[in-house]
Amino acid sequence: MRVVVAGSSGFIGTSLVAALRGAEHEVIRLVRRRPAAPDERAWNPPAGKIAPDALTGAQAVINLCGAGIADKRWNHARKQVLLDSRTIPTEVLATAVADHQIPTLINASAVGYYGDTKDEIVDESTPSGTGFLADLCRQWEAATRPADRQRVVKLRTGLVISPSGGLFGKLKPLFRFFLGGRLGDGSQYMPWISLDDVIAGILHVLDHEAIDGPVNLTAPSPVTNAEFTRTIGHALHRPTPWVVPAFVLKAVLGEIAEEGILAGQRAVPKVLERNGFRFLHPALGAAVATAVNR
Repeated sequence: MRVVVAGSSGFIGTSLVAALRGAEHEVIRLVRRRPAAPDERAWNPPAGKIAPDALTGAQAVINLCGAGIADKRWNHARKQVLLDSRTIPTEVLATAVADHQIPTLINASAVGYYGDTKDEIVDESTPSGTGFLADLCRQWEAATRPADRQRVVKLRTGLVISPSGGLFGKLKPLFRFFLGGRLGDGSQYMPWISLDDVIAGILHVLDHEAIDGPVNLTAPSPVTNAEFTRTIGHALHRPTPWVVPAFVLKAVLGEIAEEGILAGQRAVPKVLERNGFRFLHPALGAAVATAVNR
Protein backbone atom coordinates (compact mmCIF):
# COMPACT_ATOMS: atom_id res chain seq x y z
CA MET A 1 0.00 0.00 0.00
CA ARG A 2 1.00 3.64 -0.28
CA VAL A 3 1.90 5.06 3.15
CA VAL A 4 2.60 8.71 3.90
CA VAL A 5 4.98 9.28 6.82
CA ALA A 6 5.48 12.53 8.74
CA GLY A 7 8.49 12.63 11.04
CA SER A 8 10.36 10.18 8.81
CA SER A 9 13.83 11.55 9.64
CA GLY A 10 13.53 11.00 13.39
CA PHE A 11 14.77 8.19 15.61
CA ILE A 12 11.76 5.93 15.02
CA GLY A 13 10.81 7.31 11.61
CA THR A 14 14.10 6.38 9.95
CA SER A 15 13.77 2.73 10.98
CA LEU A 16 10.07 2.67 10.16
CA VAL A 17 10.55 3.90 6.60
CA ALA A 18 13.15 1.17 5.98
CA ALA A 19 10.82 -1.48 7.43
CA LEU A 20 7.84 -0.29 5.39
CA ARG A 21 9.87 -0.52 2.22
CA GLY A 22 11.16 -3.92 3.27
CA ALA A 23 7.52 -5.00 3.53
CA GLU A 24 7.01 -3.72 -0.05
CA HIS A 25 4.94 -0.68 0.86
CA GLU A 26 5.39 2.51 -1.15
CA VAL A 27 6.49 5.31 1.18
CA ILE A 28 5.98 9.04 0.70
CA ARG A 29 7.92 11.20 3.20
CA LEU A 30 6.62 14.62 4.20
CA VAL A 31 9.43 17.17 4.61
CA ARG A 32 9.47 20.80 5.76
CA ARG A 33 12.03 21.91 3.18
CA ARG A 34 12.27 21.80 -0.58
CA PRO A 35 11.91 18.12 -1.64
CA ALA A 36 15.23 16.61 -2.71
CA ALA A 37 14.17 13.05 -3.56
CA PRO A 38 11.40 11.44 -5.63
CA ASP A 39 9.67 10.09 -2.51
CA GLU A 40 9.53 13.46 -0.72
CA ARG A 41 6.65 15.91 -0.64
CA ALA A 42 6.68 19.35 1.00
CA TRP A 43 4.41 20.43 3.81
CA ASN A 44 4.19 23.36 6.20
CA PRO A 45 2.18 22.45 9.31
CA PRO A 46 2.03 25.96 10.85
CA ALA A 47 0.58 27.25 7.57
CA GLY A 48 -1.71 24.24 7.23
CA LYS A 49 -0.27 23.39 3.80
CA ILE A 50 0.55 20.03 2.20
CA ALA A 51 1.74 19.50 -1.37
CA PRO A 52 -1.33 18.83 -3.56
CA ASP A 53 -0.16 15.36 -4.62
CA ALA A 54 1.25 14.26 -1.25
CA LEU A 55 -1.76 12.16 -0.26
CA THR A 56 -2.86 11.01 -3.71
CA GLY A 57 -3.54 7.28 -3.63
CA ALA A 58 -2.49 6.88 0.02
CA GLN A 59 -4.11 4.16 2.12
CA ALA A 60 -2.53 5.25 5.40
CA VAL A 61 -0.82 8.21 7.06
CA ILE A 62 1.63 7.72 9.92
CA ASN A 63 2.45 10.79 12.00
CA LEU A 64 5.48 10.71 14.33
CA CYS A 65 6.01 14.47 14.71
CA GLY A 66 6.99 16.02 18.03
CA ALA A 67 9.89 17.88 19.64
CA GLY A 68 11.99 15.89 22.14
CA ILE A 69 10.39 15.85 25.59
CA ALA A 70 13.67 15.80 27.53
CA ASP A 71 15.89 17.70 25.10
CA LYS A 72 15.68 20.95 27.07
CA ARG A 73 14.63 22.14 30.52
CA TRP A 74 10.94 22.97 30.68
CA ASN A 75 9.67 26.51 31.00
CA HIS A 76 6.49 28.08 29.67
CA ALA A 77 7.96 28.65 26.19
CA ARG A 78 9.40 25.13 25.97
CA LYS A 79 6.11 23.57 27.03
CA GLN A 80 4.36 25.49 24.28
CA VAL A 81 6.89 24.16 21.75
CA LEU A 82 6.28 20.60 22.97
CA LEU A 83 2.53 21.07 22.59
CA ASP A 84 2.52 22.92 19.26
CA SER A 85 5.03 20.52 17.65
CA ARG A 86 2.52 17.73 18.27
CA THR A 87 -0.95 19.17 18.00
CA ILE A 88 -0.47 21.40 14.97
CA PRO A 89 0.93 18.71 12.62
CA THR A 90 -1.60 16.21 13.95
CA GLU A 91 -4.58 18.46 13.27
CA VAL A 92 -3.31 19.31 9.78
CA LEU A 93 -2.84 15.64 8.91
CA ALA A 94 -6.12 14.52 10.49
CA THR A 95 -7.99 17.13 8.47
CA ALA A 96 -6.21 16.04 5.28
CA VAL A 97 -6.95 12.37 6.01
CA ALA A 98 -10.64 13.21 6.35
CA ASP A 99 -10.70 15.42 3.26
CA HIS A 100 -8.96 12.79 1.11
CA GLN A 101 -10.95 9.88 2.60
CA ILE A 102 -7.76 8.04 3.56
CA PRO A 103 -8.77 4.91 5.48
CA THR A 104 -6.16 4.99 8.27
CA LEU A 105 -4.33 7.52 10.43
CA ILE A 106 -1.70 6.14 12.82
CA ASN A 107 -0.65 8.92 15.18
CA ALA A 108 2.04 9.05 17.83
CA SER A 109 1.22 9.59 21.49
CA ALA A 110 2.91 8.44 24.71
CA VAL A 111 2.36 6.55 27.96
CA GLY A 112 2.62 9.90 29.72
CA TYR A 113 -1.13 10.01 28.99
CA TYR A 114 -1.70 8.01 32.18
CA GLY A 115 0.25 10.32 34.50
CA ASP A 116 2.12 8.77 37.43
CA THR A 117 0.38 5.43 38.10
CA LYS A 118 2.73 4.13 40.85
CA ASP A 119 2.47 0.32 40.85
CA GLU A 120 -1.04 0.17 39.34
CA ILE A 121 -1.18 -1.81 36.09
CA VAL A 122 -2.71 0.32 33.33
CA ASP A 123 -3.94 -0.56 29.86
CA GLU A 124 -5.66 1.28 27.05
CA SER A 125 -8.94 1.45 28.97
CA THR A 126 -7.35 3.39 31.86
CA PRO A 127 -8.37 7.07 31.96
CA SER A 128 -5.87 9.87 31.58
CA GLY A 129 -3.93 11.05 34.60
CA THR A 130 -2.79 14.43 35.84
CA GLY A 131 0.21 16.65 35.15
CA PHE A 132 1.72 18.39 32.16
CA LEU A 133 2.59 15.23 30.22
CA ALA A 134 -0.87 13.75 30.68
CA ASP A 135 -2.46 17.00 29.51
CA LEU A 136 -0.04 17.16 26.58
CA CYS A 137 -1.00 13.66 25.47
CA ARG A 138 -4.72 14.37 25.85
CA GLN A 139 -4.45 17.41 23.60
CA TRP A 140 -2.20 15.51 21.18
CA GLU A 141 -4.74 12.72 20.82
CA ALA A 142 -7.65 15.16 20.66
CA ALA A 143 -6.01 16.80 17.63
CA THR A 144 -6.88 13.66 15.61
CA ARG A 145 -10.62 14.40 15.92
CA PRO A 146 -11.05 15.76 12.37
CA ALA A 147 -10.39 12.17 11.21
CA ASP A 148 -12.86 10.53 13.62
CA ARG A 149 -14.79 8.94 10.76
CA GLN A 150 -11.64 7.13 9.63
CA ARG A 151 -9.62 4.49 11.49
CA VAL A 152 -7.43 6.42 13.94
CA VAL A 153 -4.80 4.57 15.99
CA LYS A 154 -3.05 6.44 18.82
CA LEU A 155 0.33 4.91 19.66
CA ARG A 156 1.04 5.42 23.37
CA THR A 157 4.72 4.62 23.14
CA GLY A 158 6.97 3.78 26.08
CA LEU A 159 10.71 4.20 26.64
CA VAL A 160 12.55 2.84 23.60
CA ILE A 161 15.57 0.51 23.91
CA SER A 162 17.92 0.78 20.92
CA PRO A 163 21.68 0.49 20.26
CA SER A 164 21.76 4.24 19.64
CA GLY A 165 19.20 6.91 20.27
CA GLY A 166 16.26 6.64 22.60
CA LEU A 167 16.63 6.09 26.32
CA PHE A 168 19.32 3.41 26.16
CA GLY A 169 21.45 5.44 23.77
CA LYS A 170 21.58 8.23 26.38
CA LEU A 171 22.26 5.94 29.33
CA LYS A 172 24.85 3.62 27.82
CA PRO A 173 27.81 6.06 28.01
CA LEU A 174 27.08 6.74 31.68
CA PHE A 175 27.10 3.05 32.53
CA ARG A 176 30.26 2.43 30.52
CA PHE A 177 32.02 5.08 32.60
CA PHE A 178 30.75 3.50 35.84
CA LEU A 179 28.21 6.31 36.41
CA GLY A 180 25.03 4.27 36.10
CA GLY A 181 22.71 4.22 39.08
CA ARG A 182 19.22 4.21 40.47
CA LEU A 183 17.13 7.37 40.07
CA GLY A 184 15.40 8.42 43.26
CA ASP A 185 14.16 5.43 45.24
CA GLY A 186 13.99 3.34 42.06
CA SER A 187 10.39 2.26 42.62
CA GLN A 188 8.94 4.09 39.60
CA TYR A 189 7.91 1.81 36.75
CA MET A 190 9.50 2.14 33.33
CA PRO A 191 7.25 1.01 30.45
CA TRP A 192 10.07 0.11 28.05
CA ILE A 193 9.99 -1.40 24.54
CA SER A 194 12.71 -2.37 22.06
CA LEU A 195 13.00 -0.39 18.84
CA ASP A 196 12.51 -3.65 16.93
CA ASP A 197 9.13 -4.12 18.63
CA VAL A 198 8.15 -0.49 18.08
CA ILE A 199 8.61 -0.96 14.35
CA ALA A 200 7.04 -4.42 14.27
CA GLY A 201 4.14 -3.12 16.35
CA ILE A 202 3.43 -0.26 13.96
CA LEU A 203 3.51 -2.64 10.98
CA HIS A 204 1.15 -4.97 12.87
CA VAL A 205 -1.27 -2.11 13.51
CA LEU A 206 -1.07 -1.04 9.88
CA ASP A 207 -1.97 -4.55 8.68
CA HIS A 208 -4.78 -5.23 11.20
CA GLU A 209 -7.81 -3.09 10.41
CA ALA A 210 -9.61 -4.25 13.55
CA ILE A 211 -7.17 -2.25 15.67
CA ASP A 212 -8.60 1.20 16.31
CA GLY A 213 -8.14 3.80 19.05
CA PRO A 214 -5.36 3.84 21.67
CA VAL A 215 -2.59 1.22 21.58
CA ASN A 216 0.07 0.90 24.27
CA LEU A 217 3.32 0.43 22.37
CA THR A 218 5.15 -1.08 25.33
CA ALA A 219 6.62 -4.46 26.20
CA PRO A 220 4.44 -6.80 28.30
CA SER A 221 6.83 -6.66 31.28
CA PRO A 222 7.38 -3.12 32.62
CA VAL A 223 10.04 -2.99 35.35
CA THR A 224 10.99 -0.60 38.13
CA ASN A 225 13.86 1.82 37.68
CA ALA A 226 15.89 -0.23 40.17
CA GLU A 227 15.48 -3.39 38.08
CA PHE A 228 16.09 -1.48 34.88
CA THR A 229 19.36 -0.13 36.30
CA ARG A 230 20.53 -3.57 37.42
CA THR A 231 19.71 -5.09 34.02
CA ILE A 232 21.72 -2.50 32.08
CA GLY A 233 24.64 -2.80 34.51
CA HIS A 234 24.66 -6.58 34.10
CA ALA A 235 24.58 -6.37 30.30
CA LEU A 236 27.46 -3.87 30.24
CA HIS A 237 29.40 -5.65 33.01
CA ARG A 238 29.34 -2.57 35.19
CA PRO A 239 28.40 -2.19 38.86
CA THR A 240 25.48 0.10 39.63
CA PRO A 241 26.08 1.28 43.20
CA TRP A 242 25.12 4.89 42.66
CA VAL A 243 21.88 6.56 43.66
CA VAL A 244 20.87 9.96 42.30
CA PRO A 245 18.59 11.43 44.99
CA ALA A 246 15.25 12.85 43.92
CA PHE A 247 16.09 16.31 45.24
CA VAL A 248 19.23 16.44 43.07
CA LEU A 249 17.28 15.46 39.96
CA LYS A 250 14.65 18.10 40.69
CA ALA A 251 17.30 20.77 41.30
CA VAL A 252 19.15 20.00 38.07
CA LEU A 253 16.29 19.15 35.73
CA GLY A 254 13.29 20.88 37.24
CA GLU A 255 9.82 19.68 36.28
CA ILE A 256 11.18 17.10 33.82
CA ALA A 257 12.52 15.14 36.80
CA GLU A 258 9.18 15.22 38.62
CA GLU A 259 7.09 13.95 35.70
CA GLY A 260 9.52 12.32 33.30
CA ILE A 261 12.01 10.53 35.56
CA LEU A 262 10.63 10.06 39.07
CA ALA A 263 7.11 9.26 37.85
CA GLY A 264 6.24 6.13 35.90
CA GLN A 265 3.57 3.98 34.32
CA ARG A 266 3.15 0.23 34.74
CA ALA A 267 1.60 0.10 31.28
CA VAL A 268 0.85 -3.16 29.48
CA PRO A 269 0.03 -3.70 25.75
CA LYS A 270 -3.41 -5.25 26.08
CA VAL A 271 -4.62 -4.28 22.59
CA LEU A 272 -1.53 -5.59 20.79
CA GLU A 273 -1.60 -8.91 22.64
CA ARG A 274 -5.34 -9.30 22.12
CA ASN A 275 -4.77 -8.85 18.38
CA GLY A 276 -2.08 -11.51 18.09
CA PHE A 277 1.11 -9.47 18.20
CA ARG A 278 4.19 -11.46 19.22
CA PHE A 279 6.97 -9.46 20.81
CA LEU A 280 10.52 -10.04 19.60
CA HIS A 281 11.81 -8.92 23.01
CA PRO A 282 9.20 -9.54 25.72
CA ALA A 283 11.84 -9.48 28.48
CA LEU A 284 14.14 -6.55 29.29
CA GLY A 285 17.30 -8.63 29.58
CA ALA A 286 17.09 -9.86 26.00
CA ALA A 287 16.20 -6.40 24.68
CA VAL A 288 19.19 -4.78 26.41
CA ALA A 289 21.55 -7.59 25.39
CA THR A 290 20.50 -7.15 21.77
CA ALA A 291 21.06 -3.40 21.97
CA VAL A 292 24.50 -3.90 23.53
CA ASN A 293 25.67 -6.47 20.98
CA ARG A 294 24.63 -4.66 17.81
